[in-house]
Amino acid sequence: MISAANFHGIGIIRGMFTYIDPTVRERLVEQGTLFQIDRDGHRLEPGQPLPPGSHSISVLGPIPLPIRLCETNFDVQWYACVRNTELGKIEELADDLREQNGQRSFATIASYMAVNSVMLIGDPQRWTQPLVRVHSSCLTGDVFGSERCECGPQMHAALERISTDSEGGMLVYMAGHEGRGIGLWAKAATYLLQDAGENTYEANESLGLPADSRDFSDAAALLKFFAAGRPIRLLTNNPKKVNDLRGFGIQDIKRVKHVIGVTESNRRYLSAKRERGHALSDQDIGGD
Repeated sequence: MISAANFHGIGIIRGMFTYIDPTVRERLVEQGTLFQIDRDGHRLEPGQPLPPGSHSISVLGPIPLPIRLCETNFDVQWYACVRNTELGKIEELADDLREQNGQRSFATIASYMAVNSVMLIGDPQRWTQPLVRVHSSCLTGDVFGSERCECGPQMHAALERISTDSEGGMLVYMAGHEGRGIGLWAKAATYLLQDAGENTYEANESLGLPADSRDFSDAAALLKFFAAGRPIRLLTNNPKKVNDLRGFGIQDIKRVKHVIGVTESNRRYLSAKRERGHALSDQDIGGD
């Protein structure tokens, strides 16, 4: 069995997804629909070694994915993306799954995988400055439709704006970013603290957690690969997100304002964001 410490080069290609039949894995590699990129966004050849201590991302796709959200249809090409350091942990659990055929083992394996997604809209060959949204996962907003934040409307509006843009672009969905990186359980606790008077950042800090612990390094690697060095227009109100991506090598970014989904239920939340540096005006937030 390949350990996480040995998860480099050809070992990654041969060792990944051991709970998928190896012949299927090999077929996907041959088709070019299962491949790896390095942290600089370069596509790796099967068996290409990586320097010790470096990391890569496995990518599955493109997968045609017709989407219908809020009565609007989108045709996207979906890529599922996962860090190979996480696949190393999964490798240690796969034998248990095969021997016991237990659902508990599979659930444990799945829980280790923070699978990010890239949804491409339009023809990347025609891009000169694609419109991009790097969206942090938010179960309550994106799926449940919660109005305590503006995440769901931001995601839906981003897909609409990208689909109607003359160039198109992509939405990068970051699965490990719930609650600005603290996870769904802790996020639920912060909601109770917010109801007792704290703002969204103070609640994180009261739990002994960072106000914002999101890691945009994977997003940067994916942008380097899919945008292929082109400048991007980034839909965000958060200058810190721009600065973080620039710190990981995405230099040519034009920030595009993305205000939507403001309600009475989230004005206090948005005011806290503005206090922490988000580019939001009184007119954006509204209210008295």
